[in-house]
Amino acid sequence: MHTEKTLDWDSNGRPEMALTLPSRYYYDADIFRRETEEIFFKGWHCVCHDSEIPKTGDFVKYDMMGQSVLLIRGEDGKVRAMHNVCQHRGTQLIEARRGNIRRTIVCPYHAWAYKLDGSLRAAPRSECLEGFDGSKYGLKQVRVEIYGGFWYITFDASAAPVEQEFAGAVEAMRPHMPDLDNVEFVEEVEYEVDANWKVITDNAIEGYHFKLSGPVHKELASLIDFDGYTLTANGNWWDFKGPPIKVDSAFGHPVAGQNYQSDWFYNIQLWPLTTIYVFPYADVIGTFNSIPIGPEKTLLRFGHYAPKDREQGELSKASIKWFNEQLGPEDIWLNLLVQRGLHSFGFDQGRYLIDAERGPNSEHLLHHYHKLIFDAINGKTPDPKRMAAE
Repeated sequence: MHTEKTLDWDSNGRPEMALTLPSRYYYDADIFRRETEEIFFKGWHCVCHDSEIPKTGDFVKYDMMGQSVLLIRGEDGKVRAMHNVCQHRGTQLIEARRGNIRRTIVCPYHAWAYKLDGSLRAAPRSECLEGFDGSKYGLKQVRVEIYGGFWYITFDASAAPVEQEFAGAVEAMRPHMPDLDNVEFVEEVEYEVDANWKVITDNAIEGYHFKLSGPVHKELASLIDFDGYTLTANGNWWDFKGPPIKVDSAFGHPVAGQNYQSDWFYNIQLWPLTTIYVFPYADVIGTFNSIPIGPEKTLLRFGHYAPKDREQGELSKASIKWFNEQLGPEDIWLNLLVQRGLHSFGFDQGRYLIDAERGPNSEHLLHHYHKLIFDAINGKTPDPKRMAAE
C-alpha cells in the first residue's frame, strides 16, 4: 500500500531548508474549496485596461468560480462593476466577454431591463405586484477600483483598497512600461489547461528552468543578462526582471530602429492571479491572468496592449506571435508534466533550490508565494515586512 500524502507544511521555517508545498495542495478538492473562499473571493482581480471601455455602454465581463461580473461605463462616464444576474429569477444577463450596451441591459428571459448604472428601468407586469419597489431590485454592485490604468474587482467588502494592497507596484512598473496609461487593446488569447492554478504561477516565478528546459525558454534567456536577473518579493506583489544584453535581433526581427517599452525582461505579479509584463525590445504590454476553474483546471487569459499614438512595429507583432505560438505552448507542456507527476505515489515534497544570495536561479519567490497561500487558507495573517526580508 502507498503512504497517504501529507498536508503538513512548515511555513515559518528557514526558506533555505524548506521542503516544497505538499503535492496534495495541487489537486485536493477541499484545499481548492478553501482557496476559493479565502483567496479567490477575497483577492483583487484584473478585469481590463481602462482603454478597453472608452465609450458609454462599453463593457467587459469577468467570470470566476461561478461568479460573473460586468464592468460597464455608464452614461455619467463612471465605471461600475455589478453582478451579471437578473434580480427576477437569477438569469445570467450577458454572455459576451466584451461589447457595447445601448442604454439598457435586458434580461433574455422575462425582459427585465436595467440602466447602465444597474438600477431597474422596467419590469414587465410589475405593476400587478403588491408592494413592489423597483428601486430595491437593481443589479448588485461589486467593488471596483483602478490602479495603473487597469480595473480590478474584489468580492470582499472589507479588502484593503487596491492601491494599498499593491503599494509601490505601479512605481516599479513605470520605468519598464512608460506607456502604461496610453495603450489600446490589441488581442486576447485564452487556453484551458488541465493543471492547478498554482502550477501555472510556480512556473513563472523562478528563473531556474530558463536555461535548462525547452528551446523557447533558452531563446528568451539569450535576450537577458541572466547574471543580473533578480527576483524580489514585496509582500502582496513581487517582480522578476533581467537587464538586456546587446543583440542584433529578437523574435526573428532586427532590433535597430524599433520602438519598444523596455529592453529589459520585466514581470510583476499581483496577488493572487495577475501578471503584467514586457518582453525585451517589444512595444507591447502584456497581461496574464490565471483564472481557476477547478482543482486541476485553469483558464489562462493573455491580453496584449500597444501604444495608442504609434503604429505597432514588426518586431512587436512578432513577439506576440512568438509568445502565443511558442513560449506559451512550451510553458503549458511543462505545466501538464508537473500536474501529472504530482499525483505519483513516488513524490510528495521536494526541496526548494534557494541560495543565500537569492540569485537568478534561486526559488525564493516560490517559497514566498506558497507561504502566502498556506497562511491564507489556514487563517494566518502574513507579515509582509518579514516575508520581504526572507
